[in-house]
Amino acid sequence: MLKTPSPTTPLPSGHAEGVSNDEFRAAMSRLAAGVVLVTAQEPPLDPDDSEAPGAEDVGMTATAFMSVSLDPPLVLVSLRTGARMDDLLDEQPLWAVSVLTESQRHIAGRFAMRGRISDRLLFEDIPYVRGEVTGAPLVGGALATLECRTEQRVTAGDHTLVIGRVLTARVPSAEGGPLMYFRGRYRQLG
Repeated sequence: MLKTPSPTTPLPSGHAEGVSNDEFRAAMSRLAAGVVLVTAQEPPLDPDDSEAPGAEDVGMTATAFMSVSLDPPLVLVSLRTGARMDDLLDEQPLWAVSVLTESQRHIAGRFAMRGRISDRLLFEDIPYVRGEVTGAPLVGGALATLECRTEQRVTAGDHTLVIGRVLTARVPSAEGGPLMYFRGRYRQLG
C-alpha cells in the first residue's frame, strides 16, 4: 500500500509533494498582472576618476509589483536573486517604476530579454525624464510613475522582495489602458 505524504512534506527540490516547476508556472500564468518598468541609476565605478564611465541607467520589466501600504506609502517588487537589478538595488537604495500602457509593449519586451545588449542602448530611443529624487529614468507616456527608496529586502526562495517607500507619485498620462501579462503573453485589458 502506498503511503501518501502530508501536503506540507517538502521534496528535496523545495516543492511540496506533487507540485512541479511547470505546474506552478502554469497555474500562476492564469493570474493577470500589470506590467511595469523598474529603473535605477548605477553609480560610476570610480566617482573620483574623471575618465571612468559615468552613471549607467538600468531597467527591468516586472509583473510582480504591488502596493503594500498607504501610510506610509510602500510598494513591493519581486526580483530574481542574483539578477542585475537585484544586485544593484542591494547597493543603490533609490529606484523608480513606470506603469506601462498597452501601447508600450515594445518597452516591456525589450527590457525582459535574456542575454540582451547593454541597458544604455535599450534606453536610447525611449522617451523618458529623470526622476527629480532618484535620477532614474521615468518612461514618457506611462500611466503612472513612482520614485522609491528601499526600506526592506526580504529573501523569499529564489527571489528578493524589495519593499520601497514611495517618494514621488505622478500620473503623467491618462491615455490608454494598462499593459497586462497573462498566460505568458502581453495583453490589453478588455
